[in-house]
Amino acid sequence: MAADPCRPDGRGEWLRFAPVQPLFRARAAQRLAVLAYHGVTDPRSFGAQLDRLRRLATPVSLDAVQQAVTERRPLPPRSVLVTFDDADRSVLTHALPALNDRGIPAAAFVISELIGTERPFWWHEADFLARHGGRARSLDCGHPSQLLRRLKAMPDPDRRRSLHELRVSADRRPPRQEQLTPADLLALRAGGVAIGNHTQGHPCLGRCDDVTVRAEITGAHEALTHWLGEPPVAFAYPDGGHDPRAEAVLQELGYRLGFLSDHRLGPRLPHHPLQISRLQVDSTTSTRRFDTILSGLEPAYRRWRGHAVA
Repeated sequence: MAADPCRPDGRGEWLRFAPVQPLFRARAAQRLAVLAYHGVTDPRSFGAQLDRLRRLATPVSLDAVQQAVTERRPLPPRSVLVTFDDADRSVLTHALPALNDRGIPAAAFVISELIGTERPFWWHEADFLARHGGRARSLDCGHPSQLLRRLKAMPDPDRRRSLHELRVSADRRPPRQEQLTPADLLALRAGGVAIGNHTQGHPCLGRCDDVTVRAEITGAHEALTHWLGEPPVAFAYPDGGHDPRAEAVLQELGYRLGFLSDHRLGPRLPHHPLQISRLQVDSTTSTRRFDTILSGLEPAYRRWRGHAVA
């Protein structure tokens, strides 16, 4: 089987030298690149990526994107917005200093029910519990590597019930994970990282009923408004997929921007402000592969090969 040039093990870096890369880079200059990170596990590599952005692109803020939408005026060429989903503590401890050192703004999308707690993300908890004897009726068959995929595919009540069964049956409790506090959110905002809504508990909205979709968004909205002293105006869809019911709730609440994780570039003036494309990237990504993601070549190759975007 041919090597996959999109794998992060270095075998895909030849894409940077593909003859079409200059064409993709020129096209990308007229597009908006929104980078979707999660945590920052490799601060040195992340810093190299930010240095690359300063040389190749025009970093913009969430406010700048909102202003472009409001005024119907395209962003500058080569505009790039840095975002973080889930907002674990590495956004504060690793990302914020690196961003501030280079004068690059960003946005972080927060799971509100974790703020001020030591609870792990539910997908980390499920994996740990399954590896320590946890069992659930809906998860008794299949390879353990498929656990997360199967949980995400369940209707939300079944996912919650399966998590409860894993907790009750596991031999050990998962280690605690220190999360951001309300004070940390204010520190991030003061440092140029805008705070956005990522629901209360990060369910797969497409597997939720209408009441749960509304509760997940409005509950997080109210909590963030209380902590920040102002309502958030941006939302990132959990797992990156658009949900029309969620968009309707966002419109009611006055949200101006909504972000997908579809691994695509978007127009410099977003056509659908509540459905803005983002590129998936990791702090460990090499600068060579980072270039091909930023240009849109790697995402285009993945779509051509039929790779799903998680």
